[in-house]
This record gives sequence, C-alpha cells and structure tokens, in this order.
Amino acid sequence: MKLSKMSPRKLLQAYGTILALALIVLAFSLIRPASFCTLTNFINITRQISLLVMISLGTTLVMSVNEFDLSVGSMASLGGVMAALLAVKGLPMAACFALPVAAGVLIGTVNGFIVARFRVLSFITTLGMSTVLSGVIYRLSGGATIFEGIPKSFSALGTAKLGRVPLLSVLMVVFVALFWFLMQQTTLGRKLYAVGGNEETARVAGIRVQKCKTVAFALCSAMACVTGMLIASRVGSANTTAGEGYFLQSYAAVFIGCTVSRKGVPNVLGTLVGAAILGVLANGLTMLQMPVYMQDIITGGIIIFAVIAQKLGRGDAHS
Repeated sequence: MKLSKMSPRKLLQAYGTILALALIVLAFSLIRPASFCTLTNFINITRQISLLVMISLGTTLVMSVNEFDLSVGSMASLGGVMAALLAVKGLPMAACFALPVAAGVLIGTVNGFIVARFRVLSFITTLGMSTVLSGVIYRLSGGATIFEGIPKSFSALGTAKLGRVPLLSVLMVVFVALFWFLMQQTTLGRKLYAVGGNEETARVAGIRVQKCKTVAFALCSAMACVTGMLIASRVGSANTTAGEGYFLQSYAAVFIGCTVSRKGVPNVLGTLVGAAILGVLANGLTMLQMPVYMQDIITGGIIIFAVIAQKLGRGDAHS
C-alpha cells in the first residue's frame, strides 16, 4: 500500500515509532546542540545501546513464540561471573567466552523443554530458574564482585575499537543482521512466528512446537550470557547483579519494537528501534541532568504506552 493511500491511523501504526525516535533526536538536538548532536555522541549512543540490543534479540525470539523468559537478567550475571572466574584461572580467552555460552544454551534448553513439554507457564518456570541461577552465582562468587587477577586481555573484547567505532557497536550490527536473517529468511523463523500466532494451528500443520520453543529459549539464554560476558569485559570485573538492570529494558525494547510491525509482533528491526529510543532518551536526559528516578518513570510510561499500541496494532482492543 502506498503512503498516499494509507489512512492517518495506518500511517501512525506503521511508522509512528520511527517518527517518535526522530522527534526525540530532534528535541535533544535543539536543546543541547553542542553536546548531543555530534558524531562522537551518536557513536557513543551505539555503544551504550549495544548490550541492550544483544540481550533484547534473545527476548525477541522468546516473545515471538508468545512466551517470556524472566531469567535473562540472572543469566547475564552468571555469564559475566563464569567468564571472569575462568579468566582468573588462566584459561584461554576463547574458552572463557565459549564455556559460559554453552552453559547458557543448556540452561535455556531446560527452560524451553519444561515450558513446552509440560506446558508450564513460562513466567513460573523462568522465575524459578532465575532464583536457581542467583544461588549458583552466589556459590561461585561468594557474593563479591570479581576483579582481582583478571588479565588485561579479558577486557579487550569489551573495550576495543575499530577506528572510532567501538567493537561492541560492530558486534551489535552483526548480531542484528544474523537474527534478522534468522527470523525473516529461514524456515525456523517462519515456524517461530507460526507457533506464536496460534500454537494449536501450528501443531496441526506439522510444526514441532516443542522444538521451536526450546530453540527460542536456548538462543535467548545464549544471548543473555553473551551480554553478561561483554558487560564484564567492558568494565574489567564481574558484578553478581550486573545483568539485572537489563531485564526490564530488554522487554521494553521488544514491546516498543512491536509497534514497528503492522501485525504488532516482535521483530528484530523493531527491537533495534526500541532500544535506540531508550538509549537516546537515557543519553539526552543524562545531559539534561535528569534524576535517575525520572528516567525510570519515563521508561515505565513508555512500556505501558508500547503495550497499548501493540494491542491497537493487532486490533485486540475492544470498545
């Protein structure tokens, strides 16, 4: 459908979120032109949102099958702690980053198997897993931040730059491209959307629902783990609760991103836009010296608005 033939409501549903991002950028550019509207700051924003985007890609997959994973924050924390402890023990950097990801895939597979095989609510399953992971983190770290004995090479991945562009920003683009291809160009992606649209219909059509949900949860945990390791690498230490702050924001990014899709479904490019909105807001409000609690209030309000907009986009609202 051409833009000229679309009603204002259709235009708002299709492009409202992108327009909102543009207006936010314009507003901060007018208020703080010397500090906000600079190439250096925009590059800095890409670094700031890179970790949020990566963990949100995992939650996008889980939400595409109409489920939730409440353990992503704890999984991210565990990934950072495991990677740091392995680095302290002197293991090769490849092993320090590969082994936690393998553990994340295993944990996510367990989540997906329980949810799909026994039809247990994903809220309950992953909340329980989050509690388990918190206990494991405490057992591994003793409840203390890990920073002593971490080699400098451990921080290379989180702090390196390619010219002026942080490596984290490059990794974000790579992961976005990979997950976009997975969701839009592969049979697996179409099956995930089919399961999320109508599980029983997907099952009748011959789609292995249990396998699809298990894969979604496994990839979600893996991306949470990757995010946690990169957080630890960037700061050169592993905090036992480092990933908790990304839990709410990751779902906020996905819900905001749902409004980019005309069908109101989770999608990779929408998640990127959602994370960009949150990142630009945080960056601009910090420049305006806005208190942290006000940023939380605004973020929460955006989440509520995004959920309503998602329902309107799907036509689920009732008069």
